[in-house]
Amino acid sequence: MLWSVTLVSNFGGLVQAVGAAWLMTQLTDSATLIALVQASNTLPIMLLAIASGALADILDRKALLLSAQIFMAIVSAALALVAWQGLLTPVLLLGFTFLIGAGQALYNPPWQASMGDLVPRSDLPAAVTLNSVGFNLMRSVGPAAGGFIVAAFGAAAAFTLNALSYLPLLGALLRWQPKVTPRTAPPEAFMPAMGAGLRYVALSPNLMRVMLRGALFGFAAVSVLALLPLVAKSHPEGGSLLFGALLGCFGLGAIAGAIVNPRIRARHDNENIVRMAFAGFAFAAVVLGQSGSMWLHGLAMLPAGASWVLALSLFNVTVQLSTPRWVVARALALYQTATFGGMAAGSAAWGAVAGAYGLSVALTAAGGVLALGAVIGLWFKAPEFGTVDLDPVNRFQEPALRLDLRGRSGPIMVMVDYQIEQRDVAEFLRLMRLRRNIRRRDGARNWALLRDLEHPEFWSESYHIATWDEYVRHNLRRTKSEAEVTVSLRALHRGEGDPVVHRMIERHSISQQDDVPLVGKIEVP
Repeated sequence: MLWSVTLVSNFGGLVQAVGAAWLMTQLTDSATLIALVQASNTLPIMLLAIASGALADILDRKALLLSAQIFMAIVSAALALVAWQGLLTPVLLLGFTFLIGAGQALYNPPWQASMGDLVPRSDLPAAVTLNSVGFNLMRSVGPAAGGFIVAAFGAAAAFTLNALSYLPLLGALLRWQPKVTPRTAPPEAFMPAMGAGLRYVALSPNLMRVMLRGALFGFAAVSVLALLPLVAKSHPEGGSLLFGALLGCFGLGAIAGAIVNPRIRARHDNENIVRMAFAGFAFAAVVLGQSGSMWLHGLAMLPAGASWVLALSLFNVTVQLSTPRWVVARALALYQTATFGGMAAGSAAWGAVAGAYGLSVALTAAGGVLALGAVIGLWFKAPEFGTVDLDPVNRFQEPALRLDLRGRSGPIMVMVDYQIEQRDVAEFLRLMRLRRNIRRRDGARNWALLRDLEHPEFWSESYHIATWDEYVRHNLRRTKSEAEVTVSLRALHRGEGDPVVHRMIERHSISQQDDVPLVGKIEVP
């Protein structure tokens, strides 16, 4: 149901995009302003996606999806009304498209994260590809339909159709009853949640490589979409119909890419697929820049569409399968921030290059940057996904405390004592390097490893957590792959039983209202 009504919404959005892009060519001859139509759609995603990802991980995702859709429907209706009145200017048009992009920025992270709630983890790559097929199925017909609507009835009609296209999706979201997982800890506060997402991604090398390649791909590949109105306008017989037809070719190529995507993934590793996508888009950009043939331009859009799907769907799936569920929306948001931030910067940059040096130079230069993106894989290889088990361990039981702590009490200091024989020190230190990264990624601060000078077989791992609630969340975040490090460390421990864990609260002074012992309620002066 959700996939079907999303087709309708995507159709309306693509018709609106054609109307906005073509209307801008009628309002101004500035290549920069024309390219900024694309930037005004992507810039909000760069600015707002992180906040939306944090909200999607700590609040109800269905409520967020509904709020974003209602906001976009209202803005789209206002855009249509202003257009019918003939009051649109280039600045107003950019402002409205920016607001629609802001709604999309709020919608994308909870929608992408909800795929993991709709299908089993093993089906996630297929679900992401199917979602891409749906969008690009509409891309193959939506732009052509948009070109016809703009040519026959004007841009205002395209904007009106988009405003109406939100209604089926709103109805489906209201009917959807997602499975709600009971919370075992209080939800994170908004700002700490954003910080936790940034910290997790910054300490995950695989995710950082995806962000880098996604940003570079977005920066260079968007040149084709941002400058396509000028390509269509450069033909004597060009117009909104040709612009829509070229976008339709892009959509057909994207559908073909989605269809062959499973076979390509089965035969090639992720890095080879990314290189093919960069190379395919580079070829398309160069053909658009160097050829004056309308037919060659249409053919060039086919590999561009296929490369677009191959790269972006692979990046999306890699992020989802390389991130545990507690932070997946924030990781997806940061990926979208990197990719769409690259697109926003690229739209402005390639528009400026086209205005200063010509359309051919801009597209050919973009092709060179895409070729460079393929070569960069020699140093920043795209990671394989699905190689670690990121399901939660769910073994943590909150310890029985003798102090009457509140959830906000802290800072909490944790110390774990180990007894390690000298022959095992090298392996112990290797595991501790992994443990340090895991602890910090899950929220620990000031991590340190201490060794007793008088009894060198005794070691202590220490770290700080801001509050007791954060400590509980820190332990609930542990995944099965991370638990393997804990099991290996316990195997090296030579003391009696498991390593001893000390949980302490830091106090420089103590009030009578805080840290009251539960037994006897003894007051501390």
